[in-house]
Amino acid sequence: MSTARAAARAAVFQMTSGIDPAVNAAAIVDAVDQAKKGGAAMLFTPEMSGLIDRDRKRAAAAIVREEDDRVLRSVREAAARAGVWVAIGSLAVEREDGRWANRAFVIDDRGEIAARYDKLHMFDVDLPSGESWRESNAYAAGDALAIVETPLGRLGLTICYDIRFPALFEALGRAQCDVIAIPAAFTVPTGQSHWHLLQRARAVEASAYVIAAAQVGHHQDGRTTYGHSLVTDPWGDVLLDLGGETSGIGLVTVDPARIVEVRKQLPSLANRRAIPN
Repeated sequence: MSTARAAARAAVFQMTSGIDPAVNAAAIVDAVDQAKKGGAAMLFTPEMSGLIDRDRKRAAAAIVREEDDRVLRSVREAAARAGVWVAIGSLAVEREDGRWANRAFVIDDRGEIAARYDKLHMFDVDLPSGESWRESNAYAAGDALAIVETPLGRLGLTICYDIRFPALFEALGRAQCDVIAIPAAFTVPTGQSHWHLLQRARAVEASAYVIAAAQVGHHQDGRTTYGHSLVTDPWGDVLLDLGGETSGIGLVTVDPARIVEVRKQLPSLANRRAIPN
């Protein structure tokens, strides 16, 4: 992270994605334009921005190779027109082996794909509310970190359930990420108990900004998501919270001087030692 880098504006898009990729693509394209008007250098969208559909048979018709994905194509074109970077929280795409990937993309201001990340940890849980999820039944887990230089600094990519695995964030901290993206489609029960707690903890551990664009509200497939898209600074202070009711855009400044200040005051990354066996 360069101390010479100027502070930059980030836009966070809280969505209520549905079962029609064309509608979702149009919403993201509009958000790109709003980000540009707001002076943002980069827009962040939630997990599964292009499609939320728990009916996997119906969803299969819309899940294609990334080169054929209409949402990805539309966002790339919009980013190039606006001259804005876009971190697509994730899209459901078909892999070469026929399985699906929950894949994040970073698009630069020319519309080129600067980075990809496949979600490492699959959401296979049974909640007290009665909700049961088996992401691994359809999606294959990723096997690599993704870190990319952006106008906001060195950005590390994660997706939703990844937030519960500290080793991933330790690795991003060791890589000196300035910003970590945690796009999500959090359930309401887990969000109420853990969302703010985990977001702030990950920011403090990495001494980095955490930007978490989230899905919100009632979706066409019947699910409800928690919302509360957050931006948390390296000290753990919440700079932006978009609430749990509606979709919309929020703007916040990412200041590299704040990262330097926190890392000087609490140099936990520098002080970290190997844990004895």
